[in-house]
This record gives sequence, structure tokens and C-alpha cells, in this order.
Amino acid sequence: MPMRTSERARALIQKYEGLRLTSYRDAVGVWTIGYGRAATGGFDVRPNMKITKQQAEQFLIEDLQIYERGVERAIGREIPQLCFDACVSLAYNIGVGAFAKSSVCREIKRRRMQTAATKFGLWVKAGGRTLRGLVRRRAEEAALFLEGANGDTSDDVIVRVPLDQPRGKAPAASTTNIAAGVSAVAGVTAAGREIVDNTSTMMQAAPWIVVCVVIAAATWWIWRERNRKSREDGI
Repeated sequence: MPMRTSERARALIQKYEGLRLTSYRDAVGVWTIGYGRAATGGFDVRPNMKITKQQAEQFLIEDLQIYERGVERAIGREIPQLCFDACVSLAYNIGVGAFAKSSVCREIKRRRMQTAATKFGLWVKAGGRTLRGLVRRRAEEAALFLEGANGDTSDDVIVRVPLDQPRGKAPAASTTNIAAGVSAVAGVTAAGREIVDNTSTMMQAAPWIVVCVVIAAATWWIWRERNRKSREDGI
């Protein structure tokens, strides 16, 4: 049976789209009316067009069905209700085509639901400008998605971060983290030298040297594994 948007998601969409009974130009100049029905969606929205609240409610019902089916086709599998709700809200705002090509949809297809939630934060611009309203909307959608994803045991990778940041270096690949790993090994090496300096013979120092080498190797391995994991999760 086709999935339907819950009342909770419908309220979220109404909240951020707002109700306008006279047509207007949105943030990128597209004629829009009702609860965000835009001319770019193939709808007949013209300048100076007027509708009633009842018509706006009916438009929303009709439009949601379009976006619901679009999200289902894009994802290609059943997902938790709240995750579906968040995706429909996102698609309603950016369009089904953009959603289907988004990293949100791509991560869902990979069954990386927790990671998918972090990708909502990439969609906060309109006309090349970051809009505070979109930042708030994406944060609420991501929170809704995470609430659903927390009950989804099919995740391959679990990361618990609220929102994604613009693409760039993976966190662990930064110079700060590299320096931290190098400093840790250097600290163990320095401690080994001090032990040797304070030990009267090389035979007495040998066991301590072995210990220091083992600790240094373990420290480096742990840092390397964290670096690798962070790179994987920082896609």
C-alpha cells in the first residue's frame, strides 16, 4: 500500500510554506500560491491569482500525493513513517527531481539512514543565499528523520550528528587531527628517550624501550583507524 504523509508532517509543511491566498513570487522569483504551490511544479499559478482557504487545503492534498509518489519512486523501498515524512517535506520544498538526485536519497538507498539525516543540512540555499527559514526547516526535518531512523535496525553505518556541513575535508583528515596523532607518538618516543637517559646500562633500558615501542605502535594504529572511520562517515 502506498505510504501517506502523516498529520505531523503535513503540519510541518504548512508551517514553513505558509498560507498565501493571493499569488506571489517566492525567494527565487517563481509565482506561488496557497501552501507553496509553485508554477515550476507544472501548476497553473499566475500573477494576481486569488484562491480561498478551502482551495488551498485541496491543493495541498493533491500536491502531497504527487510528492509522496515521487519520494517512493526515488527511494525504491519502504522506510519508517517519520523518515518518509521528512523526505516528503524536503521534496515538497526542493522538487522531486532534486530529491531523487540528492545525497539524502542516495544514502537512504545505501541503507545509511543516520548518515542520510546529516545531508538535509546541505539544502539551505535559495537564489545562492543561505536562508534562515530553510536552515530551521532542514533542522526540523532532520530531527524528524532521525526520530524515525533510530528505530530502523537496517542501518549499515550509525553516526549520530545533527546536520551536515558543506563538503570539504573529512574531519579526521584535518591538520589538527593529524598533528594530534603525531604528537601522541612523539610524546611516547620522548618518554622512551628519558627512560634511556636515566638508566645506567642499555641492558636495563631494553625492556622499557620495548614497552615504549609497543605503546607508540598501538597509539598510531588507534589514530589511523579513527582517521579511516571518520573519512568513511564524512562523505
